[in-house]
Amino acid sequence: MDSPIRVLIVDDDALVRTGLTMMLSNAPDLDVVGDVADGAEVVAAVNQHRPDVVLMDIRMPRVDGLAATELLRSRREPPEIIILTTFDTDDHIMRAMRAGASGFLLKHTPPPEIVRAIRQVATGEPMMSPAVLRKLMSYVADSGADPRRARARELLDRLSDGERAVAALVGRGRTNSEIGAELSLSVATVKAYVSRLLTKLELNNRVQIALLVHDAALDD
Repeated sequence: MDSPIRVLIVDDDALVRTGLTMMLSNAPDLDVVGDVADGAEVVAAVNQHRPDVVLMDIRMPRVDGLAATELLRSRREPPEIIILTTFDTDDHIMRAMRAGASGFLLKHTPPPEIVRAIRQVATGEPMMSPAVLRKLMSYVADSGADPRRARARELLDRLSDGERAVAALVGRGRTNSEIGAELSLSVATVKAYVSRLLTKLELNNRVQIALLVHDAALDD
């Protein structure tokens, strides 16, 4: 049997931490290895518990979840991070995604969806609630004149034709298996492409690839 997915909960509300712990304990393949009340405690908790996935609140008294996400994702072998919050402003969503979060869910998300998101990001696939995804795409569509476009296109010019094709499909939210089917590649080959994209573009995860693709309007 595979090892359970190790989860760390970061939220300043003790009731939320307790509720999430109880909820996730019902999933046999998940193991809540710890919980902390502030982003200032995250690094020590990650060092101690070695989680695969961190559920991260945004609003916390000392170090907020966005700053804590940036800090964790700058590590050599960072955990995957899902922002789980009541706040879904465009600024929060974009900061979380650019910081390297693999998911963004609202706290009223049904428990089975939170469990599914944890399982999904643990495999390297991003997960966002439909409402958040709509906000993200709307934000990107409205920022076409943003100076990030030139920089994004400059970065994407480093890629081969094959890498650009994979990047474009990542930008459309395709999974590895869907990309493989569309480009007639094995899943292992797609994973190798994604790994090369992260290295060449100096990014942390495929969510950031997708944001770069949309910044560049690669699929215009």
